[in-house]
Amino acid sequence: MNLQINNLSKTYPNGVQALKDVSLNISNGMFGLLGPNGAGKSTLMRTIATLQDADSGEILFDGIDVKKEKQELRKVLGYLPQEFGVYPKVSAEEMLLYIARLKGIDRASERKELVKALLNQVNLYSHRNKYLGGYSGGMKQRFGIAQALIGDPKLVIVDEPTAGLDPAERLRFNNLLSEIGENIVIILSTHIVDDVNELCNDMAIIAGGQVVQRGNPEDLVNNITNRIWSKRIRKDEIAAYQSKYKLILSKLSAGGVVIHILSDNDPGEGFKKETAGLEDVYFSNIA
Repeated sequence: MNLQINNLSKTYPNGVQALKDVSLNISNGMFGLLGPNGAGKSTLMRTIATLQDADSGEILFDGIDVKKEKQELRKVLGYLPQEFGVYPKVSAEEMLLYIARLKGIDRASERKELVKALLNQVNLYSHRNKYLGGYSGGMKQRFGIAQALIGDPKLVIVDEPTAGLDPAERLRFNNLLSEIGENIVIILSTHIVDDVNELCNDMAIIAGGQVVQRGNPEDLVNNITNRIWSKRIRKDEIAAYQSKYKLILSKLSAGGVVIHILSDNDPGEGFKKETAGLEDVYFSNIA
């Protein structure tokens, strides 16, 4: 399986250019699309999912021209959007059976077996008769993955899936993604660096509608090894350090602020060499 995105651009009627000449080549496995809110991630995901057209460029998936053959892409697509609504007075089992029928699974016995297997896979079988309106946020996201997997998709898109989940549900959800992501293309769109770090062997960082970095997370971290320096400063000193150095990260710590800067040489002034991480890669590209 291979997803090829070539020179994709999109400008909305209000003048906001959400995508600017985006090109990516994505193969089997978990691909992380990392970027801040408003970077263009959701626009790209909706365009791949055939929910809107780009102004220019093309998307190809396993021989399918997505713009010209939307219905063919939808046959092999599973999609969990950022805003995922549910029918509150319908049970998970009823809803999945209905979606399975819409996906063309006509035999009732086949639908029942499929839905049972999916509910077990996402650890919701014991809650299958519970109304979706009574599900927690994490349960709804796991249900969302179950519906996305109906029809044996070859391309699965999940947009900000762990935003708002507590740590336990986030771990369950990420484990679930890991299980299903070996033989198909899964795109994980998120602003949470740890999700990409834990799940993905390939990634891109998008900012301002453009791809600003691409590669294996470990390789990207290695590229800035020995170039990250940290120092604890007062809050009122941030602007001064920002004007003097390439300040990529600042975080509150014990009443002060710890800053990370990117520098090829020891900057002195009390800075200490810091172990680089994917968070430093991310912020060095969007700062």
